[in-house]
Amino acid sequence: LVNQLPEANLILLRHLFGVLHHIEQNSGENQMNAFNLALCIAPNMLWLPSPTGPEEESRSTKKVALLVQFLIENSGEIFGGDIASLF
Repeated sequence: LVNQLPEANLILLRHLFGVLHHIEQNSGENQMNAFNLALCIAPNMLWLPSPTGPEEESRSTKKVALLVQFLIENSGEIFGGDIASLF
């Protein structure tokens, strides 16, 4: 799916997850592991297209957080092993 994205979107995601992966690599010092990062950023990345109740929004946010956590933890494999070279 990543390879089907427009180039500009792919570059943006690659940089975003490169930064998040870099932060996660220093979680011993900053306490921001992939799970914590995902909880912070997921609600700002994807959301339901129309307003729903709090229960549905909570379920949706949890699903997005799991996706973001997966992307952070596997960013090298998903976006290319040289993701650290962005820095």
